[in-house]
Amino acid sequence: MENGAIRLPPPHPNPFPEREGLEYAAAMTSRSFTTTLQPGEGVGRIVLPFDPKAVFGTTRAPLAVTVNGHSYRSTVAAMGGAPFVPFRKSHRDAAGVREGDSFAVTLTLDVAPRTVDPPDDLAAALHAADAWPRWEALSYTAKRELAEAVEQAKKPETRARRIEKAVAALKA
Repeated sequence: MENGAIRLPPPHPNPFPEREGLEYAAAMTSRSFTTTLQPGEGVGRIVLPFDPKAVFGTTRAPLAVTVNGHSYRSTVAAMGGAPFVPFRKSHRDAAGVREGDSFAVTLTLDVAPRTVDPPDDLAAALHAADAWPRWEALSYTAKRELAEAVEQAKKPETRARRIEKAVAALKA
């Protein structure tokens, strides 16, 4: 102590250095606002009316997004303009939101592990082809997209073809 002042350690570069801190912060860090889905290029995004770094502690914060009772996980995108959360068509449809609609959004810091359980037939094919380690090395988004492609196939032939394509890509 100098002159009666208490010396504090310098701030940690990560505002939530421990998992427990993140879980606490997630419980306490949420923002709700109303926005309008803009036509054209803006239709696939929810523009944030605040600085995500000031609210969530990082610009590219992982979030749980809730729109009209539909929830999904995403990450803030910052690509030179205003920060936004992607709002793809499947989420817009599930939330019942169309171009020009106004809607309420709640964003909550998401600290839960991001995991994807592949469909059983995709998992079996990956194991059979010794491609499981490559699957495990993929990002959350890449896993989710591969799993969704298989799950959304309407015909068994399409599903089989998508599994074959996924295994081939991971074996390459």
